[in-house]
Amino acid sequence: MTLILFALVLWLLGWALNAVLANGPWRDLRLTQIAVPLIFGATVLAMWELIVRGAEVPRVILPPPSEIAETFGANTALLWGDFVQTILKGALSGYLMGNIAAFLTALLIDRWDFLRRGLLPLGNFMAALPIVGTAPILVMWFGFGWQSKAAVVVLMVYFPMLVNTVAGLSETTAMQRDLMKTYAASWGQTLMALRLPAALPFIFNGLKITTTLALVGAIVAEFFGSPTLGLGFRISTSIGQLDLALVWSAILTAALAGTAFYGVMAWLEKRATFWHASQRKR
Repeated sequence: MTLILFALVLWLLGWALNAVLANGPWRDLRLTQIAVPLIFGATVLAMWELIVRGAEVPRVILPPPSEIAETFGANTALLWGDFVQTILKGALSGYLMGNIAAFLTALLIDRWDFLRRGLLPLGNFMAALPIVGTAPILVMWFGFGWQSKAAVVVLMVYFPMLVNTVAGLSETTAMQRDLMKTYAASWGQTLMALRLPAALPFIFNGLKITTTLALVGAIVAEFFGSPTLGLGFRISTSIGQLDLALVWSAILTAALAGTAFYGVMAWLEKRATFWHASQRKR
């Protein structure tokens, strides 16, 4: 009970400190912007540790963060192999193929309007397909290797990227397009000089959304068939062995990979769309 009370006190202290940092005169400093989420995360982890130990929660229900960190450190080689199988082979390859295919399809839709009426409803139908239904079928078609996981990822990322790119290519105003016509610009010239730059914020928005979808798709696909590697395989087998610390270690690996993946896309967006209003410093 003492540990639980201490956890509540720690939460109040962390809340008060973050309130002071976020609302004080130094709130716009880069150091403050980094410190606030770090303090919040550290407070949550500390509360987790104290409450689990104070309430004597069984390890097969919820292990404390210290045990998860210890298991993570003791199984780095195993988790690295899972990371390569799931993230680098399945998720990344499917992410690239799905987003490139969606981008090219969006260009075709923009060039020939009749494709908008035919492909967008079909894409909407594909997006509505449940992954738990399509993943086993794709595993049967492409085998238990990373290829089937990449196929699942392609299905998951294709439609969000397609919708965002089509919306971005339609972002320019009629006056801007008419100006390009007065310069006798072709469709390709208008695309490269006007419409594609205007669509970049939408394209990067789709790329950021699909980073998480790619990870989820690859991991869930491994539940339905995988070699003896992969984060999804590790989670499902460790659950059966009641090794919750290893399960959380695999989840941590996926979370770190997803955060890094999203961060790379956000960094590229900032560099490519520095001129956009959303990226300008206030």
